[in-house]
Amino acid sequence: MGVAGCGKSAVGRLVADQLGLPLIEGDDFHPPGNILKMQQGIPLTDEDRADWLRQLGAELARHPGGVVLTCSALKAGYRDSLREAAHGLKFVHLAISQAESLRRVGQRADHFYPPSLVASQFEALQDPSAEPGVLTLEGDAPLEVLAQRAAAWLSDAVARS
Repeated sequence: MGVAGCGKSAVGRLVADQLGLPLIEGDDFHPPGNILKMQQGIPLTDEDRADWLRQLGAELARHPGGVVLTCSALKAGYRDSLREAAHGLKFVHLAISQAESLRRVGQRADHFYPPSLVASQFEALQDPSAEPGVLTLEGDAPLEVLAQRAAAWLSDAVARS
């Protein structure tokens, strides 16, 4: 989880490979209306995200053996919604600065999310670090290092439960 450009998709793919789990790319579940809004530089509202979060929760529930989901999950309420769908859900928060997010999003040529929305992500972000079942990693570390740390933490969490 994390703001746009933090590395969710790249790290998620690596973690899924390391853990032998399926990967669900949260962006693939946005309805066309949400994508259009974002392409037009309009931030999504909680109402816009509600059905998307329900659908992601249903996807989590369909994989009782485990799955890696990439999803911004910026607000505590969004994370709680996902936790309701998947007991014991863990979050890896890839934390980056607003300047780094803006730089990375500005370099993406093949994504619907424009740099003009980066500030809205930071306005919406509610720091999850005090919540149970959350690991926060500095997202500017190499992708392989982030994935190794996340996979080790997740494996340890599963072993303890």
